[in-house]
Amino acid sequence: MPDNPTPGNHGANSYDVAVLGGGSFGTAMAKVLGENGHVVHFWMRDEAQAEEIRRTRINRRYMPAVTLQGDIQPTTDLAEAVRKAEIVLVAIPSKAFRSVIREHSSEFRDGQIVVSLTKGIEEHGFKLMSEILLEELPRCRSGVLSGPNLAGEIVNRELTATVIAAKDPDVRRTVQELLGCEYFRVYANVDIYGVELAGALKNIYAIVAGLASALNMGENAKAMLITRGLAEMSRFAVSLGANPMTFMGLAGVGDLIATCTSSKSRNFRVGYAIGKGQKLEEAVQELGQVAEGIYTLKLVREKSEAIGIYMPLVRGLYEILYESASINAVINSLMMAVQNSDVEFILPRTITQ
Repeated sequence: MPDNPTPGNHGANSYDVAVLGGGSFGTAMAKVLGENGHVVHFWMRDEAQAEEIRRTRINRRYMPAVTLQGDIQPTTDLAEAVRKAEIVLVAIPSKAFRSVIREHSSEFRDGQIVVSLTKGIEEHGFKLMSEILLEELPRCRSGVLSGPNLAGEIVNRELTATVIAAKDPDVRRTVQELLGCEYFRVYANVDIYGVELAGALKNIYAIVAGLASALNMGENAKAMLITRGLAEMSRFAVSLGANPMTFMGLAGVGDLIATCTSSKSRNFRVGYAIGKGQKLEEAVQELGQVAEGIYTLKLVREKSEAIGIYMPLVRGLYEILYESASINAVINSLMMAVQNSDVEFILPRTITQ
């Protein structure tokens, strides 16, 4: 399918859409859908939160300054939300993703479109959310949405682009029609694994970037860390079957830039707090939201060592967060590492690490 953005959604068909997950990104997508004229069945666990949104149209915990417009119907009844929906968008943290989907798998219909918005990896078996959907809902048509999508900017209608990745062209077209509008552009890709891995992996490097910012590193150093992060994540993902070109797009370098340069990124903020001397537990508690990169880091370090992929930034960050290594010591060791290929997949294999 051509990688073209959608035109505005005005006058397009109205859909019933379920958004599962009442966090910041689920709220942002519910807002876009509501303003695009769709009926949104907005599921969350907490009845008090749902009632507050019904009454005030504000998700005070996650988006206190944002009023939700349109036909948005908060609910704690997931089965009802899924039954009413033609399309389901899943914005549930990775740790709970499978358990929620499995518990309600019988509520999903044959051929129903189910799209993951979650940027994370399941601990057991190193499974991505799209793989969980295929295993738990094999009769549904699935896809993933990922890109440089800071929720705080989307709800303010700031220009943003995203990527829908799916094998089925109808899934891609439908999601483009659902979400595309004058400020939110939806591009298409068929490389589900690459798009999803990029979204999960960049969270690690956002923590690294937060550390660098806290240490007042210069712009040269920050640029080095981002680009070496891109080399590292693409090397890892391609070894698992992703298309390297995906990392040149919005889901790869685009998302990496957004999360590595913005204090709006949860993972960046965790890294910044640690760089300023906080313990990991303190930084997470202060954030009050899920920073997926913390969990992803452990899984990627373990997987990269198991399959023999060289990932010095992953290893260094792991030592800082989980082995109480000195930040300066880790940076020094990174600077002493082998100076190998600048751009992955260009030099002959014998030259790179």
